[in-house]
Amino acid sequence: MKKNKLIIPIFITIVFAVTVFLLINQNNRYEKTDSIDVKQLVQDYSSGKKSAAAASISSDTLTVSTLENKELNYHLPKDEFFVSVAPYLIDTHPCAIHNLAGCRGELANKEFAVYIEDRDGNVYVDERLKSQPNGFIDLWLPRNKDYQLTITYNGKTAKTDFTTFKDDNTCITTLPLT
Repeated sequence: MKKNKLIIPIFITIVFAVTVFLLINQNNRYEKTDSIDVKQLVQDYSSGKKSAAAASISSDTLTVSTLENKELNYHLPKDEFFVSVAPYLIDTHPCAIHNLAGCRGELANKEFAVYIEDRDGNVYVDERLKSQPNGFIDLWLPRNKDYQLTITYNGKTAKTDFTTFKDDNTCITTLPLT
């Protein structure tokens, strides 16, 4: 009978200790970014200068799965939103959360006229930009806005509306150039 009375408190203590351990690890799952330029890190994965098994970028986090099977998480800038766009002529793929190490667009290393304005008519981008070796054009824009994107390539144009709110998509591949 005494054994049974000891088992319950021991079990409760173990469950409590495991819960505390999991909570501590959850709070410490992000890498220290004081000395890391996260935007440069994104650029390096996107351009192929750095390699990873996966490097997914959501509205607020860059999650890198290293080639050594380690997962690293980085907070994105609080005032900027990352979005990557891949206009296409023939072929595309469905995408919502961009994978810097895996997504490939059709038009790699091509120059595009890119124009982005918000719904109030404020212009954020109006320049010629070259797509990365992965076929995507990476953009950092202010958060919490509605935008209209126009891309032109060799006389063909694609247009779309998108937003930069929490949990919005970071990958736009629905841009057929017509």
